[in-house]
Amino acid sequence: MATNTSEPPLLLFTTLRYDPLLRNDYNSPINHSPYAPLYMLPYHRDRILRAATHFNYPAVISLLSGDSGLETLSSFILSSLTDEQKFHPHRIRVTVSPQDGELGITISPVPPVASIWNFFPDPFLPEPGRKLPVYSKAGLDNPFEVLVDSQRTKKSAYTHFKTTKRQVYEEARKRHGIALTDRKEVLLVSPEGEVMEGSIATPYFWRDGRWVTPPVREGEGEEEGDWGSGGNEGTTRRWALEREIAVEQVVPASSLFDGEECWLSNGGRGFYFGKVKLNS
Repeated sequence: MATNTSEPPLLLFTTLRYDPLLRNDYNSPINHSPYAPLYMLPYHRDRILRAATHFNYPAVISLLSGDSGLETLSSFILSSLTDEQKFHPHRIRVTVSPQDGELGITISPVPPVASIWNFFPDPFLPEPGRKLPVYSKAGLDNPFEVLVDSQRTKKSAYTHFKTTKRQVYEEARKRHGIALTDRKEVLLVSPEGEVMEGSIATPYFWRDGRWVTPPVREGEGEEEGDWGSGGNEGTTRRWALEREIAVEQVVPASSLFDGEECWLSNGGRGFYFGKVKLNS
């Protein structure tokens, strides 16, 4: 009997956080909306639309464009939560089928964060050695261990856009023995030796008196074109750049040093503290 070796269908996806704490956010205009319990929902919708436009998926573009598209996404997520789930924070993974725009969802509980600052560190991220605001506990006493991948990763549309084609990320985590619940992250490195991004987070490094994050640009096709350093155009990354909390700058992997303080961010956890570990 022939073995079916076909790959599962490609899906667009994004991962965000549902958190009752966001209902009380009076400091960030982005969440002064009916979407407040959903962390940066408009940015997540936008990232899916950009991917759909690049890959030419008209069904997805039609489904999620405009105010009606944002309302469709919000209603789908909120109606998928039970009444009990709405009282607690959860990680929300939304998938979209390119062919027909069918939405899928996975919901899983996550630990609470200390304060709204962990979601919106406005007006700045504390520089290395500087204490955090007293109302924030972003894990300075228990930082994420940030490793550097031992292999190079090719830049492509699949490292720029969020799709279920994530083999390069999974392999990088496997090489370093990182499970989803571990307080560890691994940085992917481009063929040019530049930090691309983390396997599940955007990294920020202190350079020339400011926080920087690797540059990303949209290339052409799937494999060709200028993709910047090759990483993903993340939602929290976009938020930080728009507020000049960080700027884009190439970060050579060779410039990292053991014990270097850094920050990480993603749509499921917000902003959190890390330290580079180069020595095994």
